[in-house]
Amino acid sequence: MNVKNLIILLSCSALPVLNACTGRTGQGTVTVVDRPDVSQTNVNYVSNRAPLLSLNFIKLPVGDVQPEGWVRKYLELQRDGLTGHLGEISAWLEKEDNAWLSDGGDHGWEEVPYWLKGYGNLAYILDDPAMVAETKSWIEGALASVRPDGYFGPVNIRNGKRELWAQMIMLWCLQSYYEYSADERVIDLMTGYFKWQLAVADEDFLEDYWENSRGGDNLLSVYWLYNRTGDSFLLELAEKIHRNTADWTRSTSLPNWHNVNIAQCFREPAEYYMLTGDSTMLHASYNVHDLIRRTFGQVPGGMFGADENARLGYIDPRQGVETCGMVEQMASDEIMLRMTGDPFWAEHCEEVAFNTYPAAVMPDFKALRYITSPNHVVSDSENHHPGIDNAGPFLSMNPFSSRCCQHNHAFGWPYFAEHLVLATPDNGVAAVMYSACRATVKVADGKEIELHEDTHYPFDETVKFTVRTDAEVSFPMYFRIPSWTSGAVVTLNGRHAGKAVPGKYVKIDRTWKDGDKVTLKFPMSLSMRTWRVNKNSVSLDYGPLTLSLKIDEKYVRKNSAETAIWDSEWQKDADPSEWPTTEIYPDSPWNYALVLSGSGDPLSGIEPVFKEWPEDDFPFTLESVPLEFRATGRRIPSWTLDETGLCAVLPDEGVETGSDEPVTLVPMGAARLRISAFPNVTE
Repeated sequence: MNVKNLIILLSCSALPVLNACTGRTGQGTVTVVDRPDVSQTNVNYVSNRAPLLSLNFIKLPVGDVQPEGWVRKYLELQRDGLTGHLGEISAWLEKEDNAWLSDGGDHGWEEVPYWLKGYGNLAYILDDPAMVAETKSWIEGALASVRPDGYFGPVNIRNGKRELWAQMIMLWCLQSYYEYSADERVIDLMTGYFKWQLAVADEDFLEDYWENSRGGDNLLSVYWLYNRTGDSFLLELAEKIHRNTADWTRSTSLPNWHNVNIAQCFREPAEYYMLTGDSTMLHASYNVHDLIRRTFGQVPGGMFGADENARLGYIDPRQGVETCGMVEQMASDEIMLRMTGDPFWAEHCEEVAFNTYPAAVMPDFKALRYITSPNHVVSDSENHHPGIDNAGPFLSMNPFSSRCCQHNHAFGWPYFAEHLVLATPDNGVAAVMYSACRATVKVADGKEIELHEDTHYPFDETVKFTVRTDAEVSFPMYFRIPSWTSGAVVTLNGRHAGKAVPGKYVKIDRTWKDGDKVTLKFPMSLSMRTWRVNKNSVSLDYGPLTLSLKIDEKYVRKNSAETAIWDSEWQKDADPSEWPTTEIYPDSPWNYALVLSGSGDPLSGIEPVFKEWPEDDFPFTLESVPLEFRATGRRIPSWTLDETGLCAVLPDEGVETGSDEPVTLVPMGAARLRISAFPNVTE
């Protein structure tokens, strides 16, 4: 017995439990594991076939996970808001002469698949007939665009070569459609198109900026098709894609510093690792993720300061990130999770999803802003360059501005919902990111069960699961134990079910019966992070939630036609008055340092206030958030807006402050104006 196993055995031996960590009783076996068992092959779902390495988690077909609670509410807001109506207002989605519907069409080459990637999955999850029909109209256009040589979609010529970025996005739309419909035309299109790609000379392949950076998206689609057809030429194409994609394996630099590219492309080496098994490729993806955060990500919320491109010296928490970057980071986290099984990626996805992304959109989801920052105290239509890298009105909530984010935001919550419950290689099921949902899952040798998850997580520390099955069935079930919790408790049918180790999984392998219940309790407590690179500023966390100063928000409606950026366009029948821009201004002071206790526990003076869960299931506004904290702050008179109209960089330590005042902290995702990285003052 090795030392690690001995430690696990000894740590479990004292527990008055249903099962020991690796013990077996009539109730089954409970084990603490680092990863799922990948020695088996799932017989119910398509996964990686040899020589690709086994996936640790397998995504269920779109629609098999039905979100409930606040995630469901978010999807409904998307449907009724900008996502669901963008096809009626965006000039880039106008069907006449559209590049995806007409040979030689002159608009929409990128925007259509950007939007459809989220809109289609939203339609399938909500099972909305009108949205599904609209999705199919675009899918049919893509299917009809196939040329004799196998190429499909718009012909976008850059420097005499066909640019393939738009096709990469549309392939993801087609894959989701195939999951939903099993339409074999998708397989035929992808097979022909990838044969065309293989025939293109290397010097003409993936040469333009966007496609060169984002070849990893193409690579995943090649794997997707290979896992369904087994065509060996696809492995040759995978190697070709990797060697022609930008090099994301450098140890101390990146191919470019564009925020969306970094969030989207850092995973490409790890994707190639799935073919080669070369661990240096896997390490490279971890390195890029860490490198950008060591350099520009010494801030709360999971993202980094690269409000168009990361720039030397612009590292303060007043720097932001595009909404595109947020949703692409969440998707990359989900992909890395499936490939590696590392619970870090689930936790990071939750950090971005709960803290950064919700405040990038209006509560009614009818407008969004291009840039959102951890310290963000004005959201107007002014030009804040060079404070942010973009020159123009990039901080207001505008439904027409920013062609990329306006369309690409749509897949963030649908993809998140799809990853709440996953299949495992050993024909089991896993709950790795947490939110209320119902999932229909095939386990064992094809037996279908329903797993119901009931929780208000991340605002509640209890997550309850109920198994529904019409016959007993044996399979393993995995649950991630967050690294931030201490004293987590897992119970099975009301009885303690083994040791829960933060940052690992609890695996329960047993014969499950109808009505079996698993309850997870993740005790949440306050913790503090110190950002030494950013003047020892501090941020506070409560479980997976980061806290921000509660700043009263003054909403001012503006005419979107007058406040949109220069390249915005909308359809001639669209009424900008029905889709106003909202500017947000602080209606209370924001320039506070946080006063921490000088005792052994610096957070001892901060008190939680628990409120009722909102009736509309939407917790991400100042009015509805069910959790606040009472704290003490001191105003810093010299900390004001700077010459670019932004929150000035953090003041130096030891700056003059006012007297103690009571302040309120709220979860960061509910604060569209926020101070999340605080100067700190010790009593």
